[in-house]
Amino acid sequence: MTPRSRIAPLDVVWRTCDAVPECLGVVCEPYGRCLAHLTPVESAEVLRGLAPGQSLDLRGTVLPEDLLTRVLDGVERRLGRARFDRAVFTGPARFAEVVFAGDATFDHAGFERLASFYGARFLRNVSFREARFLRELSLHDARVCGHAAFDRVTVRGDALFGGARFGEARFGGALPERAGTASFQDARFHGFAAFDATVFHGDARFRGARFHRAVSFRGSGWEAGADFQGARFEGAAYLGPMRVVRRLSLAGVRSRAPLHLDTGGCRVVLRSAVLGRLTARLSDAEVDLRDATLAGPSAVTRRAGRLRVTSLDGLDAGALTLTGADLRGCGLGGLRRPEGLRLRECLFAAPPGGFGLRLGWPPVRWWSRRRVIADEHLWRGWPPEADGHTAAVPAEDPAPDPVRLAAVYERLRPGVDDARVAADFAFGAMEMRRLGSARGRARLLLSLYWLACGYGLRAGRALGWLTLVAALAAGAVCWTAMARPAGKHGVQRARVAVVRPAASASRPAHEAGG
Repeated sequence: MTPRSRIAPLDVVWRTCDAVPECLGVVCEPYGRCLAHLTPVESAEVLRGLAPGQSLDLRGTVLPEDLLTRVLDGVERRLGRARFDRAVFTGPARFAEVVFAGDATFDHAGFERLASFYGARFLRNVSFREARFLRELSLHDARVCGHAAFDRVTVRGDALFGGARFGEARFGGALPERAGTASFQDARFHGFAAFDATVFHGDARFRGARFHRAVSFRGSGWEAGADFQGARFEGAAYLGPMRVVRRLSLAGVRSRAPLHLDTGGCRVVLRSAVLGRLTARLSDAEVDLRDATLAGPSAVTRRAGRLRVTSLDGLDAGALTLTGADLRGCGLGGLRRPEGLRLRECLFAAPPGGFGLRLGWPPVRWWSRRRVIADEHLWRGWPPEADGHTAAVPAEDPAPDPVRLAAVYERLRPGVDDARVAADFAFGAMEMRRLGSARGRARLLLSLYWLACGYGLRAGRALGWLTLVAALAAGAVCWTAMARPAGKHGVQRARVAVVRPAASASRPAHEAGG
């Protein structure tokens, strides 16, 4: 085994430079050495043979700024198939406005100074896998027609992707079969990362990416899905305002600093996320907070349209405010700290209206239109609501029981802003306590309490009973007053006593009688 073969990495498949054993530069035939180790006359001869749109192979070559500039000028800043794998750019690498007509690869490349691809055009695919940028990286206003791979890159300075477009369906007359993807899996951004006004026409993946400072996606557009699963935000993260067409996955995300989310028209998944502080403004969206942990004060607000919360099971939040959320299909029984939830202008499920018959006591039952949580709706087996919305809890959740639901109602009630909803939750707590108690004296007393005045929360029911009792008492009094003794049908006439004056001596008795 030669010394050069021991130094060369295992994935180096090209013939390396013969000048020094440590050099990994691809040889320039017929010299047997890389472009960096050619004599001035030899390098001039090689550069004169370049033409616009020509393929270029500089894998493993050390490229100072002046040598790179001469190469790009030789092809008139238009390249065909470009190979810069394991190349080392010792000076500023300026690829501004360069057109890459073929695939371009910069895998394992090292950029010791500025790496600028401002306004560059990649008509096919580009790859920067495991590239190292010791200073700033700029792809501002760049265009990528095919797939873009930035997996496991390391950027020590700022990373600027503002106004870039990835996976364009049409560009320069090229029409790929489908939009290309942009992958930043396990990337490391040690400086500020800006993706403002960036457009991703295909799927964009930031799985496992780590942002050590602030990151911004203001004004960005995602024509497909955005995947941040397992990403780490050590600085402030501004995810929006942005538009995502399909799905925004923030499952397993870790954030120490505040995370600002502003999007809509998609499903937002925050399962198992651990966040310091979350501020989300969503419109026409669905949000899933299952098993998430929110350490600081957080808020999820409906900006416009409909905001549907699909799951809060296992959520651990000390202070979370939901504003304008639709909770008709979201189970609340799995909350770890229900008292930390603040509900503002939220929609809840409701019992079926009208009367109902059943095999039990009482056989006739009527339902008031009170607000209930989806867990009680599921436990009672009520049919779907009139608008077709089914109040249901996911199948993997344990079946709710009335004792637990009573506790949930009690702990949720202080955080409700609507007095009517709070009263309905108090009624629901007493109802679940009555139905969950064993048959006996306690349940009988609660049943009488419910029947008499609705646990003190239904004044109309107490007034109705009072009116009924008063009506019955009045009827009894009237019936008693008009009752007749049995067997006496005649009418007794009143007797009138007639007093006649006594006869005097001067008047005869017959005159006096007349």
